Amino acid sequence: MKYYLAPMEGLTTYNFRTNWNRCYGGMDKYFTPFISNRHMNSRERNDVLPEHNVGMYTVPQILTNKAEEFLSLAEQLAGYGYHEVNLNLGCPSGTVVARNRGAGFLGTPRELENFLDEIFEKCPLEISIKTRIGMDYMDEWAPLLKIYQKFPIKELIIHPRLQKEGYKGTPHLEAFAEAVEALQCPLCYNGDITSPESLTQILTKLPSIDTVMIGRGILQNPGLLQELKAASTESVALPSCEERLAVLKEFHTSLLTGYQEIMSGDTNTLYKMKDLWTFLSHSFESPDKYVKKIRKATDASDYKLAVNALFRECALQSENS
Repeated sequence: MKYYLAPMEGLTTYNFRTNWNRCYGGMDKYFTPFISNRHMNSRERNDVLPEHNVGMYTVPQILTNKAEEFLSLAEQLAGYGYHEVNLNLGCPSGTVVARNRGAGFLGTPRELENFLDEIFEKCPLEISIKTRIGMDYMDEWAPLLKIYQKFPIKELIIHPRLQKEGYKGTPHLEAFAEAVEALQCPLCYNGDITSPESLTQILTKLPSIDTVMIGRGILQNPGLLQELKAASTESVALPSCEERLAVLKEFHTSLLTGYQEIMSGDTNTLYKMKDLWTFLSHSFESPDKYVKKIRKATDASDYKLAVNALFRECALQSENS
């Protein structure tokens, strides 16, 4: 099984990826949050600089519905030494979809096909695609598959939900099965992998899957990949609870220090860290009162006190829970 880290806007930045890779590691590919500006701003450029992605197979992701913008960015990324770029056709955000980008582009299949024609003809890099299965209705998927059949896609990453479903409800595994039958390109499954049990349930229904992408599951439990690998082979041993907590503390400290070095002032740094705790709190049992104190922190000193109290007094969730 190959494992990829999903791109999550504002969360899986190079600071997150670098520190997660150092503390945990083991991902086969790391995808950057999307770039949407032909003239990359400093944040986007910093995220893809080779020196900020050492030791990782990193794939920049582009969000656009204009071929000239995609190709301009691809040329710049080729100059940084990248060999692959990913097209975002999966973001379900209303503000993105309203501009016919991300999953919104799936609602205009003729324009999408023309766009793909141009970028696959002219792009200097290999192109993978991250996609939803349509906007509003399941019957949108079959025509989209016919479009994807026409192009030499390096890899198609499928989140088998409609745009309107966001991240709610059960993924439509039958839609992924249709892609297995229809397409020759490599496929990657994305969606709701949060434990070894959840992956087992998916593989029971889709045994051909050999590549998965994980986003929220890693943010909720940074050690999830080790649990998945331990469940799939007897040669990988799970760390003890004390070891898990020690690594999590190290990861959190490194992440905080990294943001303090990158960002100006406590406000911006704490905004980033508090956003992460929306997910990371799932690693602990009964964390609510501690997370409230974390959210109320107004400076780094108060924040550290609140986090230390959580680490000291809150038990980690047991493996596979």
